[in-house]
Amino acid sequence: MANYNAELRERLQLFRQDHIDPFADQWERDRIQPIETLREAAKWGLLGLEAPRSMGGLELDFVEKLQVLEQLSGSCMAFGFSLVNSHNVALRLLEAGAPRHREELVPQLLSGQLFAGTALSEPSAGSDFAGIATAATRCDGGWLLNGTKGWITNTAIGSLFVVYAQTDASAGWRGIASFLVDAREQGFQRGDIYELIGGHGIGAGEFSLIDYFVAEEDVLEQPGAAFKVAMAGVNGARAYVAAMVCGMVQASLDRAVSYGLQRHSFGQPLLEHQGLRWQLVDVAADLEALRALTERAGRLIRDGGDAVLAAAVAKKIAGECGVKNITACMQAMGANGLRRENTLGRHLSCAKIAAYTDGSTEMMNERIGAYLRQRASAL
Repeated sequence: MANYNAELRERLQLFRQDHIDPFADQWERDRIQPIETLREAAKWGLLGLEAPRSMGGLELDFVEKLQVLEQLSGSCMAFGFSLVNSHNVALRLLEAGAPRHREELVPQLLSGQLFAGTALSEPSAGSDFAGIATAATRCDGGWLLNGTKGWITNTAIGSLFVVYAQTDASAGWRGIASFLVDAREQGFQRGDIYELIGGHGIGAGEFSLIDYFVAEEDVLEQPGAAFKVAMAGVNGARAYVAAMVCGMVQASLDRAVSYGLQRHSFGQPLLEHQGLRWQLVDVAADLEALRALTERAGRLIRDGGDAVLAAAVAKKIAGECGVKNITACMQAMGANGLRRENTLGRHLSCAKIAAYTDGSTEMMNERIGAYLRQRASAL
């Protein structure tokens, strides 16, 4: 973890204090995505967490990326989620894009001139990714895309989207390919932006493609290969969502402990009351366990290991303990935990969002259950 050193941690803390903490509640009240703050983040290299230094990125490894996202989410998970989704598209274009993508589009993404998202989910196909209905039909010189995508991060501000579409419905997941879609071109129709409690900064919404033409150079992954790439990406997303929950729980715990030291009752600080103190001890213990699970998943992803089970476990525990532990911190602060300026309410809403994002807790149970069946069959 040489790159994620004390200097970077301190710089991130300054970024949070100057550019996120004073404004995050206002972003939520105004129901906006903070475009200018995202562009400021680009100047700090934060839109290029894993991108090469030669391109203005930080060149972090995946575990270090998780640490950055945890730290940012201590201020605003929605901001961090928007940022990392745009960053991930830049990485995909660096890895699988045509020369034009790498030379023209990636620099615009890393600098915040353009924002992006990945479009897997649909209004009727979320966790059942293989069941997507957006269709890609061969035509002269490329493909025509038709369908509607839903729950897509950065729909509100995105110009570029990696879109997954079905080229052959009879082939199931083997027929799915991925395409680069430019929202500024004919055939792209931006739809509703969702009113997500606590998460307006994510800019989630839907868009439709109506005979949208994709040239051959904008095909990123061919049928069959695209599904595997998407599933690997989902493992990564589950790990960084878990890291974001760690950030929100840590921020909530810090706020509750500070309050417990300052507020007195019956002649002593609240934190001296064993019942309240032990309640926060339980939060701290859960947080350390979740961090360990998240780091394990991150190391497997970084090192090219099989991260399906580890990512699912980290995501499941994050979905369950985020809401529980932030609620415990609110309870420890009494009615003051409800006050907007204490930020716990916003963290609580985003922790609930995290329980659905990139696979619900129930879907994590299915992934873990499949592993148990597989293991039992091997015995």
